[in-house]
Amino acid sequence: MPFNIVRQDITKMKVDAIVNAANTGLQKGGGVCGAIFKAAGAAQLQAACDKLAPIKTGEAVITPGFSLPAKFVIHAAGPVYRHWNKEQNEQHLRAAYTNSLKRAVENKCDSIAFPLISSGIYGYPKNEALQVATSAIQDFLADHDLDVTLVVFDKSAFTISRELLGAVESYIDEHYVDTHQLKRRQLLDVEREALDEADETVSKFNETIFEEMLAPSVGVPAPLDDLVGKLDEPFSQMLLRIIDVKGMTDVEVYKRANLDRKLFSKIRTGKGYMPGKRTAIALAVALELSLDETDDLLERAGYALSHAVKFDVIVEYFITNGKYDVFEINEVLFEYDQPLLGG
Repeated sequence: MPFNIVRQDITKMKVDAIVNAANTGLQKGGGVCGAIFKAAGAAQLQAACDKLAPIKTGEAVITPGFSLPAKFVIHAAGPVYRHWNKEQNEQHLRAAYTNSLKRAVENKCDSIAFPLISSGIYGYPKNEALQVATSAIQDFLADHDLDVTLVVFDKSAFTISRELLGAVESYIDEHYVDTHQLKRRQLLDVEREALDEADETVSKFNETIFEEMLAPSVGVPAPLDDLVGKLDEPFSQMLLRIIDVKGMTDVEVYKRANLDRKLFSKIRTGKGYMPGKRTAIALAVALELSLDETDDLLERAGYALSHAVKFDVIVEYFITNGKYDVFEINEVLFEYDQPLLGG
């Protein structure tokens, strides 16, 4: 863990292994495949591939990375998309991801980066390819600890459900503060006269209140020790209590939150540990907290969701609608160029 999405050139990824979307003959191709061969050193990588070729669709083999920042290249043969045989397409594509991940674990890799396999000249619809990739990676990570990155070179290579994006866009339009500021100003202009009259009445009523507020306070301020002693339940303590109440294990929580095991261990053992906002939200999502419960947990870490922050509004949409798949949330956050949860 965790699973991230980045826009990057896969040949520049500093991970233990990168995946090449290969042909079954393991020959140098075009696109990402050609770029990987060129960056690794085409002659030496081809020589290594020739010793392992051919492979079947869905299989994966591993070679050294040679001149790449990555230690290894895992060559996975994805399917050429056939619209009349969707079930077999999916089986082969899923196998390409799963077998690549197996090769990484067998070679003691801690991190691996994938392109969106078969979504280029092999014709696999990008939204379907993304769903298969996410599902296969999630399933594998349920039983293994590995940092996985899905690398897309540009936004055109990454598409998600139009229906989901439409729902999120509608929610942003309704709740994101910036989209309504102009309408509020126009309303005040139209009703300024009526509001001014109302303000006169209110200001007279408030004069007495202001006098009371400015009057000297009665009593002695509470000692600092007393105030500190009345602090709310700290974040880590509240988090562990909720985990117990939910009957969940630590492993379930940090995997569902897309967090690294070492980070979660720090949260459990570190007295007074305060997480970053994205980590706190990821944990709230993993625990399937309601919006009020999420606000309460965030408050313990000194944060709050705001309708002036697009990231917060997107997260709020998912929580409000009971959608707690952190990977689906991250796909939408990525689409809106927002930071991702967990990681």
